[in-house]
Formats: sequence, structure tokens, C-alpha cells
Amino acid sequence: MAPAVAASGDRGLKSLVWQKLKTSVFDDCWKEEEWKIILLDDFTTKLLSSCGKMTDLLAEGITVVENVYKNREPVPHMKAIYLITPTVKSVEGLICDFASKSSSKYKAAYVYFTDFCDDKLFNRMKSSCSKAIRRCKEININFLPYESQVFTLDVPNAFYHCYSPSPEKTNDAVLEQMAEQIVTLCATLEENPGVRYKSKPLDNASKLAQLVEKKLENFYKIDERSQIKGKTHSQLLIIDRGFDPVSTVLHELTFQAMAYDLLPIENDTYKQKTDGASGKEREAILEEEDDLWVKIRHKHIANVLEEIPKLMKEVSSKRKATEGKLSLSNLAQLMKKMPYFRKQITKQVVHLNIAEDCMSKFKSNIEKLCKVEQDLALGTDADGQKVKDSMRVLLPVLLNKNHDNYDKIRAILLYIFSTNGTTQENLDKLIQNVQIENDSDMIKNWKYLGVPIVTTSASQQRRPSRKDRSSEETFELSRWCPVIKDIMEDAIENKLDSKEWPYCSQCPAPWNGTGAVSARHKPKANYLEDRKSGSKLIVFVIGGITYSEMRCAYEVSQAFKSCEVVIGSTHIVTPRRLLDDIKALTVTKSKDMVYFKDE
Repeated sequence: MAPAVAASGDRGLKSLVWQKLKTSVFDDCWKEEEWKIILLDDFTTKLLSSCGKMTDLLAEGITVVENVYKNREPVPHMKAIYLITPTVKSVEGLICDFASKSSSKYKAAYVYFTDFCDDKLFNRMKSSCSKAIRRCKEININFLPYESQVFTLDVPNAFYHCYSPSPEKTNDAVLEQMAEQIVTLCATLEENPGVRYKSKPLDNASKLAQLVEKKLENFYKIDERSQIKGKTHSQLLIIDRGFDPVSTVLHELTFQAMAYDLLPIENDTYKQKTDGASGKEREAILEEEDDLWVKIRHKHIANVLEEIPKLMKEVSSKRKATEGKLSLSNLAQLMKKMPYFRKQITKQVVHLNIAEDCMSKFKSNIEKLCKVEQDLALGTDADGQKVKDSMRVLLPVLLNKNHDNYDKIRAILLYIFSTNGTTQENLDKLIQNVQIENDSDMIKNWKYLGVPIVTTSASQQRRPSRKDRSSEETFELSRWCPVIKDIMEDAIENKLDSKEWPYCSQCPAPWNGTGAVSARHKPKANYLEDRKSGSKLIVFVIGGITYSEMRCAYEVSQAFKSCEVVIGSTHIVTPRRLLDDIKALTVTKSKDMVYFKDE
């Protein structure tokens, strides 16, 4: 039985991953009326949590979920499923469970690796506990489906390894691992995309793209079950994080991005204090099973504050309508519907609380900041007049004692981005006057992402031209549009410059802009629309994506209905988290710091 997310049919990646887990793991070792235990490591715990619930596992005959690293009581009469990453730590956990026949923790082991298990590790397992293992397979799911159109590799450490100037660090192994993870995403989507990358200013995207292309070719060559032999109607774009620094530091006013920026939401959980003397905390998880969250997460905060009270009135009036005359049958109907009404009202109250929390922060400090930020980011004010003196726009923010250092640093960065770098003298003055010497690396270290900070003749570049969106309806304080949206639209319309966006392989026919059609297929009248029917655009950013960039994937998919956009990254960032990561680029890490989760 598939979980609720899959049952609804519109949860995209989450449904796909659950169905693949069901087919590759649970159906593979299914036996009528036989209960099993499942052993997970840290990564696979997140993987299962991202697409299913305990009730779904029960439906698949799983009664107990255990951590493979921890010491456990033996259950020798039960069989165990090991869904684990192919790492030394996880495999050692498996071997320990079957150290000897007399002390085996379980009756038998069904082993499923998320990804390719190397020969050394496989042979170690084979020599230690092969008699206990009934199945051993690689299922090729080494990414987390965060939302229906968003995935992460769950490797925040990759940011340091890819961008730190430290001479000790090497990013080759990191890129290799990331490439393998991206291939498992393509395999889950059943796509063999044409791979492109953003050339310059860094070479991470180029290296990763070459690796992905090579591994895709090898994967589909040896994957006997796959029907895919050539390139499918899809594109994969790989980009370094420095391609759009503005969207990472700007204050966003769409609901999801604003809430994660301004409120202490951790692990997608919002905590609120309930009324009353006890002051207990109530938790609300922001997830796609909540239809209201899905409906409003990408809307502007002003629209959200309008919409939720309307919905509350609607539910309230529906409840009153069901009451009617108090007959026994009406009363029975009302009792049945009460949990539904209560659940709806509770969700609406939670989202209203989040929106009101956001607005209280906005009104106290952020509103004035937003106007400055928008003017600096766009180089024009709300009336379309060009900003002549960026420093004059910035100064009120720096002089305002109510703004914390993070907000001042975000504004300084937007000023520097707007002028495509500043002089060393000017930068030193800004840091000194605002007294942010201890956090100055949050500004200076952007250079390691290929973003001009200190101007020299070599780094003087023209500001890239942007799509004209002046005709689009926007709020005055939300005029900026993330660069990634331009890229997505241009990719779908075949407008990306091939010098700026080289291919690693032969371009798939549907995307080559020539309109060439296979001889087996008759040309259709509206070829431009037809050629991308059912195609996918996958965008991968090395070093984190923002919530506003995630929103763009949904907006572009909605506008170009024949092409679905899927966006992913090493991890998801908020402005504060990214600034902390940037500051840490020049901090020497201990030599035992590993890239992968549980190596």
C-alpha cells in the first residue's frame, strides 16, 4: 500500500521515490503474513521519512524500525531488511549483527544499498556474513525528495569542499560522489538527459557535468532493466552557486521563503506557544501533506494574510450549514465531520500564526530594509528611475541601530553586487564604520564563489542583462526575480547561449533548436509545443538553493505546462546559513572532517 503522499498522485518526486522503494525493496522480499524489522542508517532514515510514514511501513509488513549503528536486542525469529548507504560504518553495523551463527541478531538479512557498493566493501561483507544474506541489491536512490519538484543530496559539507581556498582540501572525491548521487536521481526519473553547465567563472560545474555525463553513459550501458539507450527528452543544467548572489541575501516576501528566513523553523518544524498559563509549545510540520501549505507557500505574504481568514470563514459557515435542524441524523453527520472541521481550522490557525509572526518582524524592521534592497538589487526604484548613487541608498540601513549585523551585511553585499565590486579602500571603510570586523569574511569570501568583491581591472565585468519583467504584476517590495527563473525559461525556449552553456554530450533532438525530427515520427503542426511534451528540465546548483529559487521551478512548470522543472542542490540554504557557510570557508577544518554522511 502506498502512502498518502503517493496516493494523492500529485506529490511528484516523493511519490516516485516511494514507489521505487516499494517495488525495489518491500515487494522484493514480501511474503504473506510475515512481519519484518527494517534497519536504517542516518541517510536512509531521512530518505524514508521524506516519502512515507510508519503506517505505510506497517502496510508493507514492517513492525520495527531500528538504527543500524546502535546496539539492539536480538530478535532471532524475525527477518531483517537493511536499507543502508554503501559506507564502512553502515556495513560494519550489518556485519556485527551476524558475527557468529549462534549470536545472530536476526533470522536472515535482506540488504539494499542506496547506491553502488565498491568491491572492497562488498567482499568484506561477503566474507563475514554471506550465509545470513538472502538478497543483496543496489536500488539507486541516493538523494532526498524534499518536495514534489525539489531534491537535495543532503551534503552541506560540499560547500566548503567546493569553494574553500584551503590548500589541503580537494574537491575531486566530492564531485565524484555528487555525480553518482545525481545519476540516481536521473535513474529514478527514468531520464538520460543532455547535460549542460554554466561556463565561468569557476570550473566546478564543468567538472561535475563531465562526471555526470560519463556516469550516466555507464549506468544505462550496464542497467539491464532499463529500456533507455539514448538520450531522453530532458536537460540537466549544472550551475555554481555564485551565478546569482543577489537572491541568496535579499529579504523575500513570499510565504515559505519569508518564514524560513525570519522565523526559527528547524527541520521544517514551526513551534508556537499556546495560550494559557502553561505556555506549552505546539509544533506544526510544514509539509506537502498539508494541502493548505501547498496552496499558499508561494504566495506573497499580503495575499496569504487575506486568504486565510476567508478560508476560516468558509469552514465555519460550512460547519454551521451542516448543523441545520437538530435531528438525530443531522447530529450523527455533524459528529462525523467534526474531526475534519477541527483539522482544517487548526491548520488555518497555524498558518495564520506563522504569517502574523512574519508580519510582526516585517513591520518592526524589515519593511524599510526591503525598499533599499530592491533598489540596490535592480538598480532602479519603484518608479523605474535609475539609482544614481547606491551608497546614498545604503547609508540609512548602516546608520539604523535596530538592524542587526546580518541585515547590515546583507545590505552591504547587495551594494557591492550592484556595483559589480568595490575598491579595497571603500570596503575597509564600510567594515570599520559598521563595526563588523569579526564577520568581515561574510563579505570578502564571496570572491571564492567567483563573485567580484574588490574591483580590479581584471574583475570589471558588465552587469549581465536581465529579462524585462516590467509588465508583470508585482508588489513594490518584491520586484526582484531570481536569475534562475530566466535560466529555466530560456532553457525551455532554447534561448541559452551555447558558448555560455556548453553541452557535455550531443544535444538531444528536442532541445537542439533545429526542429529536426526522427524519420520514424511525422512532423506535427505545432512542433515547438509537441517536441517537449512530457520532457523534464533538471537544474542542479552546487552549494545550496534558496526557497525563492525553489518557487521558480513551480512557477515555470505552471507557465510551460509541457515541461516539468525539477530543481535540486547539495542542500537548502537560508540567507543566514549561507553567510555562516561563506564565513567558514577560510576557517581551517580538522583533517578528519569527511564529506560524506557516514563514511
